[in-house]
Amino acid sequence: MAAVNSASVVHLSAFAGLDPAQLDEILREARSTHYAKNSHVFEQGEDAHSFFILLHGHVRAVKVTPAGEQIVVRYIVPGEVFGVAVAIGQAAYPATAIAVDDSVVLAWPSAAWKRLVASAPALAANTLQTVGERLQDAHARVMEVSTEQVEPRIARALLRLAKQAGRKVDNGIALDFPISRQDIAQMTSCTLHTVSRIMSGWEQRGLVESSRRGIVILDPHQLFILGEGPRG
Repeated sequence: MAAVNSASVVHLSAFAGLDPAQLDEILREARSTHYAKNSHVFEQGEDAHSFFILLHGHVRAVKVTPAGEQIVVRYIVPGEVFGVAVAIGQAAYPATAIAVDDSVVLAWPSAAWKRLVASAPALAANTLQTVGERLQDAHARVMEVSTEQVEPRIARALLRLAKQAGRKVDNGIALDFPISRQDIAQMTSCTLHTVSRIMSGWEQRGLVESSRRGIVILDPHQLFILGEGPRG
């Protein structure tokens, strides 16, 4: 296993506040792994054997409810920590992580977590901050499903993705990773038919452009206005 160059990851938020010696110690226990498109990094309910940081690509977190409904929880982008069940006292992964495109991750054994955060407390603080932000995001999505009509929910979901993983291009903001209308339906608790109807309407109005490669938000301001639409 090749050593990880600390200079290539020192800028990541997960490592903020660590001194060089602490970072080197943490990286000594990391392993770099490639996951091909559509392969699973881990499965929901599987023993939480490792925790991860995404270096390249995109990962989709998917949860299956007790009723058998599949929900896209979030998209993980380069630099994000994920699979940190050990940090919140869970013995199993609460969701499945799937590589959306060819992806590279750093992984550590969960058994090393307590020792690593004891020597580098900033790692724990940074990780828990990330977990807290995701909980806030989850709460916001629950409120949206409860109080907002369908079109604003879909608009907010795309804007949230643009904030997390968007890339500015000449004609707007690109979500340049594979994301289907079914994925958007699962993110917003809508039917595929409803998402398809609304997205097709937006394409005709010049608000978005979609293809197999991803989605381009052509008019972010108008999408923001739609996201602030009528509730209830």
